[in-house]
Order: sequence, then structure tokens, then C-alpha cells
Amino acid sequence: MALDLSPFFERYENIVRQVDNVFSKIQEQYPEQVRCGRGCSDCCYALFDLTLVEALYVSHHFNQRFSGMERSAVLDRADEADREIHRLKRRAFRASQDGRPTAEILEEMGKARVRCPLLGEDDLCVLYEHRPLTCRLYGVPLNINGAPHSCGRSGFEQGQSYPTVYVEKLQDSLMNLSQELATSIRSRFKELGTVLVPPSMALLTEYDDEYLGITDQQTPEQSEQPAPEASIPTMDQVAGNQAADACGSCDKDESACATCKDKSFSVVLGGPDSEE
Repeated sequence: MALDLSPFFERYENIVRQVDNVFSKIQEQYPEQVRCGRGCSDCCYALFDLTLVEALYVSHHFNQRFSGMERSAVLDRADEADREIHRLKRRAFRASQDGRPTAEILEEMGKARVRCPLLGEDDLCVLYEHRPLTCRLYGVPLNINGAPHSCGRSGFEQGQSYPTVYVEKLQDSLMNLSQELATSIRSRFKELGTVLVPPSMALLTEYDDEYLGITDQQTPEQSEQPAPEASIPTMDQVAGNQAADACGSCDKDESACATCKDKSFSVVLGGPDSEE
């Protein structure tokens, strides 16, 4: 079955344009602080996961772009990276089971460095035009699970106020789009839209009908099957749904909270977060 995912890719690319615009605005306002440039590959060693729509998008363009020995070289790097990520996440999962604080585990994971398989020998991204959103935002101030983050090579100073991107709002947009995509293809996997994988796994995975749970005729039993899962927990599973827990116990009006008052991640320029 040949899937036409172009409508969803177009909507994803609209999010990409918004993200790029936000990055450009912050860079224009703080040219001395945003130090991203050709040859800087610090963000290419970060650990993060992709939602379904982004994983499909990266996989699609990788398959269009690469063939032969060049393709094999990237897949070899993806296999090596995925094995290392597997070890790191398994270690983090065991630490969470042992009762170690989530913040401590995430801090340790944040220090881990795994080379992205899309990073070429010349320290340039071989799929730069179609790189994930995390890569596009790495050099500007971010708010992740309520905590400020910024690239260690940037010039943003601790205790100062800067425009900030609220990552949860961006993630919500991607998750909603992924859920719509999973529904549109009538996947028998009820949680397909929630699957998260690292970029290495997105490159290694064959997103065929079997993986996506697409059949010509589906029985009610088939439609309730769980989604295919990675063999290791995702970063979100390690961290836990902190935002949801906080909102569930909140008795304030939505307009009083930055998390609720604006679900659009693109209207975050001018946020008052202090950076570390």
C-alpha cells in the first residue's frame, strides 16, 4: 500500500517554518549570544526522541536522498548510535526503578554525548534541510518541563531574561499531528501516534504497512492492538509526564498559567525565563 503522507508533511513543514522564524528572531535580537554556525556540531551529540510524524519525515527524505555506499555508511553509524542510546536509556530506566530522583537521572543523561548518524565526517549534517526541530532550536533558550536550558556554547547568561521557546507547546503540536496521521491511515495500533524514537531508530526502521499496522480489512480485535514499541524506554518515559501531573493538581484559571494560556509554541518570543 503506497501511502501519501504529503498533507501531513506539509503541515509539519509549516511548524518547521514557525520554528525557524522564532530562531531567526531570537538570533536577530541577540546576535552575540546565539553562536550557531557552520561547523559547530555540539547539538549533534544531544539525546532526544522524534514523534511519529517527524520520524516518518526524516525517514522519507533519508530514503529519497541516499543510496549505495553512502547510505550504508549512515546506517552503520545509526546502528552504532542506537546501541549506545539503548545502553544509556536502559541504565536510566533501571536508575528510575531504583528510586533515584528524576532530575538527577535527566541531568546525567543530559551530559551523555552520542554522535548523530547524520553528522558527516566533515562535521556537517548530511540531511541539514530536513533536520529535526530539536536541532533547529538548540542554540536558543528553551523551557523544558518548567526548567530553563540553553546551549553551553551560547552567550546566554544565568539570571538574565531572554526570549524563550516552551518546548512542551511544540511537542503538543507534533503529538497532535502524529495522532491525526495515525488515525488517517487507520492503523490497528491504537497508540501508534504516541510512539517516540531517537533519530537513529527513525533511520533504521522500515515504515512499511506491517510496522504502521495497516491492513485492507481490520477486525475490532486488530484495531485495539498496542502500538509497536521500542525495546527501551523513551526519554519522555524516563522523565515522566511532569507537566500533566502539575496541571492535574492545579486549581488556577488557565489564563493564569503560561503552560495553558497559549497552546501555540510560536508565540513565545519575549518570554521572561532566566537561563542556565
